Amino acid sequence: MKSVFSGWRYLWKSEDIRRKLLITLGILAIYRIAANVPVPGVNFAALAAFRASIAASGNQFVQFLDLLSGGTVSQFSLLSMGVYPYITAQIIIQLLVPIIPALQRRMEEDPREGRKWMEKWTYFLAVPMAALSAIGQVNIFNSYAAQQGLAAVLPFSLKGELLLPSLTVLFAMTAGTMFAIWLGELISEYGIRNQGLSLIIFAGIVARIPSNLLAMLLDEQYRWLLLGVTLVVIVLVIFAIVFVQQGRRNVPVMYPGRRVGNRMSMPVKGTLPLMVNMAGMIPLIFAGAILQFPTIVASYFTNPNTFSPAVIDFANKVQTMFSGQGTNSWVYWLLYFFMVVIFTFFYTDVLFAQQNYGENLKRIGAQIPGVNRGAPTQKYLTRVQRRITLPGALFLGLVAILPFLLKLVLPVTASSAGLFLVSSAGLLIVVGVVRDTFLNIDAELKLHGYDDAHLVK
Repeated sequence: MKSVFSGWRYLWKSEDIRRKLLITLGILAIYRIAANVPVPGVNFAALAAFRASIAASGNQFVQFLDLLSGGTVSQFSLLSMGVYPYITAQIIIQLLVPIIPALQRRMEEDPREGRKWMEKWTYFLAVPMAALSAIGQVNIFNSYAAQQGLAAVLPFSLKGELLLPSLTVLFAMTAGTMFAIWLGELISEYGIRNQGLSLIIFAGIVARIPSNLLAMLLDEQYRWLLLGVTLVVIVLVIFAIVFVQQGRRNVPVMYPGRRVGNRMSMPVKGTLPLMVNMAGMIPLIFAGAILQFPTIVASYFTNPNTFSPAVIDFANKVQTMFSGQGTNSWVYWLLYFFMVVIFTFFYTDVLFAQQNYGENLKRIGAQIPGVNRGAPTQKYLTRVQRRITLPGALFLGLVAILPFLLKLVLPVTASSAGLFLVSSAGLLIVVGVVRDTFLNIDAELKLHGYDDAHLVK
């Protein structure tokens, strides 16, 4: 019987791995401390009233922002945008590569330098994205507060006497985002490799769960029902996520034989694994970001001193619809589902085209039985990848709208929508990060020689 991952008992004995784990935990602690530093000029009384109204209404827009930022949005922290602007910039750069021929040639000619170029411009693009997100976030908060008859959470205007304080807020929030990105890069460089930004998001989601759980248990009438439903949902969603994330389609490939002396060995039969869900959590994030756009635009048309009551009323209706509230909330969730499905296919196509399996297999002399090398191979693999992406895309869509489905089946869960949001979209992120971190640490253990997984008892 094989002892699987038995090298993990040496986890704390390896000085290098122990140092990386401690650095990672220390940086995450710094991030969570900084997440409680408020933006200068916040009206805390108005913010408390605003949070209470959001909790009562189940505003999905604010909850989505809170999910990515680890609860800092509802506190109006310096890190309230988290690392989201960087992720958006990263997605935009990745989507531009196959569209612009010059960028595509750069990536094909020198992949290493191409990746460095992409990283550099992602940082550059993240700064204006963070500034625009900060402006939109402040406007949205103040607009929602005005709809509830509350005072402005943060007095903000880029003209008049509020110009200097507003610029201070803008620079502070942008700097907070770049600080969070820097902490993520420190984790990737000195801690658990290539996991920095993911762990930053992971830490925020996990940090919210105790407060959400406490809020649910304070509901004396339905606490045990909600607890039971929550546990069932968590177990089922984790099982489904792991099942889909592990899904592969193994395409048979014949690899050329090797020359040994004067003899040529027979071709070797192998497989090329294609993932059911290659896009990961990105479609959920990007679809949510696109659905934020109408709300952000509408927030600029709610000033009674500038626009007519008809325009303000229409802007308020748009904000209500795209926040998942009101009688027309099903429109938001239906759009969310279809956008997740569509973007899963789109993003998978972009990633798969960048892999260029057809040319790579041709370069090493490998061939899929019955398919010509080069472009026909790439075309065949693309067709297979799109076919197996369908169940993965539908799964991501269902994960995205799970809170809405729960409220339809069990209306009492509406009071615990925030917790169930974490249990669906948040769990997809958490399970993915835990899995990747687990594999990363296991690879480090094997690299340092702490591996007796192949002993036979």
